[in-house]
Amino acid sequence: MDPATLIGFVISMAALLVFMIMEGADPASLIFIPAIILVIVATFGAAMSGQTMDDLKKMPAWFKMAVMPAKVPPPTQQIQTLVSLAEKARKEGLLALEAQVKAIEDPFLKRGLQMGIDGTDPEELRAVLESEISAKKAEDKTAAKFMTTMGGYAPTIGIVGCIVGLMNVMGNLSNPEALGPMIAAAFVATLWGVMAANFWFLPMGAKIMRVSELQAAQMELLVEGIAEIQAGTSPRAVRLKLNSLIPPSEVAKEAA
Repeated sequence: MDPATLIGFVISMAALLVFMIMEGADPASLIFIPAIILVIVATFGAAMSGQTMDDLKKMPAWFKMAVMPAKVPPPTQQIQTLVSLAEKARKEGLLALEAQVKAIEDPFLKRGLQMGIDGTDPEELRAVLESEISAKKAEDKTAAKFMTTMGGYAPTIGIVGCIVGLMNVMGNLSNPEALGPMIAAAFVATLWGVMAANFWFLPMGAKIMRVSELQAAQMELLVEGIAEIQAGTSPRAVRLKLNSLIPPSEVAKEAA
């Protein structure tokens, strides 16, 4: 699990609480259940209305990807695996990889190597794998869009809550002592809307896109490695080509 998102959530909330304390406000005033219910539930419902039922079935996986994404292994680790496979294929032929393929955990790499071992045409193999990458990018984009959509709705729904609260205030003008707390409670809904959007939903959408980019880059690296193994390229050449596809910082880290 990559904890960066959770750490970011904690830092954002901590900064808000410290600000409130320094300003002399009571952090407990944030705990206003009606405002929380309105902002979170209504925002979720509004975003749901723009999706299909098939999309909604994937939402648990979307939230998991945003909050607890699988850790993407470093590209140097994948390169080492591909170079080892290239060495064996160069010495013993592609069929010699059959036993090793069964032990590979990455399903994408496993499928690609198996297709190569089965004698799939190189161009067809590349087309199939690249289509799979494109499909994954499209699915991840839908997940990220759902989160950013919630980030767009939340502030407006918070304003709706504020308006409802102020309507209640106007109906109680005859009770001046209660007006202050009622006005404060009305503005808490706006605070929750803006906070939910900028502390949670928009960062979650950005996290999904970032994880998707890293995973897609890794898959593209694997496609190149599989193609080179199938072509019988020397392990040294495989390493050099794959190293040219990753950030220089990663190459320097491996050299160190």
